[in-house]
Amino acid sequence: MNTEPMTNPEPIRFDTKIAVLLREDLEPWQRLNVTAFLVSGLGSRLPEVIGDPYEDADGVAYLPMFRQPVLVFEGTKETLKAAHTRALSRALPRALFTADLFMTGNDRDNRAAVRAVPTAGLDLVGLAVYGPRNGVDKVLKGARMHP
Repeated sequence: MNTEPMTNPEPIRFDTKIAVLLREDLEPWQRLNVTAFLVSGLGSRLPEVIGDPYEDADGVAYLPMFRQPVLVFEGTKETLKAAHTRALSRALPRALFTADLFMTGNDRDNRAAVRAVPTAGLDLVGLAVYGPRNGVDKVLKGARMHP
């Protein structure tokens, strides 16, 4: 059992940002599904975004999660396309979700659906990016916080 006392030091400030940009015309279930898939991509490839494991007062262990908040934005199809272009030009770590992925049922088919379309032709419905705060802010220009 963890007996370490909880302290409340100064708030932690991050010089990085994790952001998800969703196309505004998605159904609620699609927004949740796309967000979950996108952030899993960041967590799997960027170990620095993952915090320490959790443990409750009875010593039951839980998986670690992101060490910082994930900010969710929305925008038009055009906003998403522009953000994707800016993320590529800045070489920021990114994950994408295309409309085609709603019609596949497994990882192999998901990857094949993305591979079949040139970058400029991707029908993006979601994008996750990670990087310096100011760089991510520039990528998200024109997007608004998800309500």
